[in-house]
Amino acid sequence: MSIDKALVAQRFAKAGQSYVEHAVVQKQISAQLFKYLKVYCPQNLASVLEIGCGSGNLTHLFQTHFQFDQLFLNDLYEDVDQHFSTIENIAWLIGDIEQLHLPQSLDAVISSSALQWMTDLPTLLHRIHDALKPKGYLGFSTFGENNLIEIKKLTGQGLNYVGLESLKRQLEQQGFEILLIQQDHKQVYFDHPKSVLQHLKATGVTATAKSHRWTKQSLQQFYSDYQQFYDEQGFRLTYHPIYVIARRKA
Repeated sequence: MSIDKALVAQRFAKAGQSYVEHAVVQKQISAQLFKYLKVYCPQNLASVLEIGCGSGNLTHLFQTHFQFDQLFLNDLYEDVDQHFSTIENIAWLIGDIEQLHLPQSLDAVISSSALQWMTDLPTLLHRIHDALKPKGYLGFSTFGENNLIEIKKLTGQGLNYVGLESLKRQLEQQGFEILLIQQDHKQVYFDHPKSVLQHLKATGVTATAKSHRWTKQSLQQFYSDYQQFYDEQGFRLTYHPIYVIARRKA
């Protein structure tokens, strides 16, 4: 599936404030990634790039533990700067990271819940490898094939997620040593299928649904079909995070 980056930027910009409130799973994922970064990465880093900083879930955690001289923050739209007024030594890289020139001689590149939006991940991994110092770190979370599987089953809409083994292979092919790669499944529950759609809209992830237009009839059908994902906790929605800590070989 081709990804319309302009549409992605538009949907996330629109969801900017609601994202902070509703992106509970993304916040948990950032916290887990931060724990792994603390275990594997040195505390003092001269220059760091974060890809897809969003509302700063990972950034704010990162700066509580790590020391850095320069933090390059990337996102698709400029309004994200409102979430970072308390952080010093920021340089902004606004735009599609796949098109931008990357800062060089980086000690680390980090990213939480963003790399699934890339159209050519192997090429970006290659460019990240070149931008890192030898033994520099790449720490990120992305999503695996079962992410939002309920939505894909019912609507056919969704990203083409990279599986853990494929991701591992891509990293190794681009010259990374994998220090940690783990996956997890998180279920969120809602009181009605309508709430599932509202949650997705509030977190910006409907950016894939360019051609999907709901009608009264298709909505009712969706609500009816979603009954299959109901249990005693409510209507289920699955997230499938994958965590990676890798290091550029010398």
